[in-house]
Amino acid sequence: MLVFAVGIMVMATSCKSAKDNKVSTVYTVTTPEVTDVSVSKDYVGNIQSQKNIELRAQQGGILEDIYVDEGQMVKAGQPLFRIAVMGTQEELEKSKAEAEQARIDLQNTSTLASNNIVSKNARKMAVAKLNSAMADYHLARLHKQLSIVRAPFSGIIGRIPNKKGSMIQEGDLLSSLSDNSNMYVYFNVSESEYLDYQQHAAERNKLPLTLILANGTNFGAQGYLQNVEGEFDNSTGNIAFRAKFFNAGNILRNGETGTVRMNIPVRNAMVIPQQATYEVQDQKYVFVVDARGYVHARPIKVAFDKQNVYIVSSGLSQSDKFLIDGVDKVNDGERVSFRYENPSKALQSVKLNAN
Repeated sequence: MLVFAVGIMVMATSCKSAKDNKVSTVYTVTTPEVTDVSVSKDYVGNIQSQKNIELRAQQGGILEDIYVDEGQMVKAGQPLFRIAVMGTQEELEKSKAEAEQARIDLQNTSTLASNNIVSKNARKMAVAKLNSAMADYHLARLHKQLSIVRAPFSGIIGRIPNKKGSMIQEGDLLSSLSDNSNMYVYFNVSESEYLDYQQHAAERNKLPLTLILANGTNFGAQGYLQNVEGEFDNSTGNIAFRAKFFNAGNILRNGETGTVRMNIPVRNAMVIPQQATYEVQDQKYVFVVDARGYVHARPIKVAFDKQNVYIVSSGLSQSDKFLIDGVDKVNDGERVSFRYENPSKALQSVKLNAN
């Protein structure tokens, strides 16, 4: 009997010792930090000159002279090409002579009409003949002028596909001309982003934009939003925005690509650590802890993704407590022990750990 009692005491002592040694895990919870932040959004941009045209022959002939070279900067009105057209000079001289003859005929007919030798209709016919001759003369002059192709504005000459002496047909491409003093950068945004922009257009239009070039460097000048396209692309659901950049150093050329970075201010943003979330089928969740210590899975909607933090647009209130550690260890409906940490301290800890 004594041995049995001793055995019970030993077992009881052993169980008590095991119970005392069991340590309950204490998880950290916090609440969203509400603050003003700036978030960056990147968009793939297509860079175009503010003016870019094709230079085409307005009449056929021989490309007799090329006055410029590819990539050359030219001034408005500067001669670029000369196309030799057979008979233009002869046509000009002939039409000029016929106009002079018609003018003399009109003078003679006017004298005769004033003396009632010929009818007034004869004078009208002489006037019509002079007008027709003058029209032919002006047309011949135009043909002569079209043999010289001039720059309609200042810009940079593109590729010249034809060489001197080539046979040119009317409408053939001679080159292109780009005014690169300012550049337009087109980029597409979603419908929701477009609506958000329109609701804050006065503020967003003043925000400077950064252009990141293909080699990863930032372009030297900042740009600004200037225009929005008239309609959405039904195939993509996007709409095109246009930004304008002063082409400092004449670095940008028509047809380049880059990335437009827009820094957007967000007022009263609700910020949480990324490590506090988990994802199921593209839906992000957090574990909200109620007053009794039970955890509940809560879906959230993320508006912006910054380094190590999310800006939440819905799913949480400012007073909700959620787990920031042990997310992969607890289950929905489980009761946990927890300690509260100030949201500013929690976010600071996340940033320090990221560094």
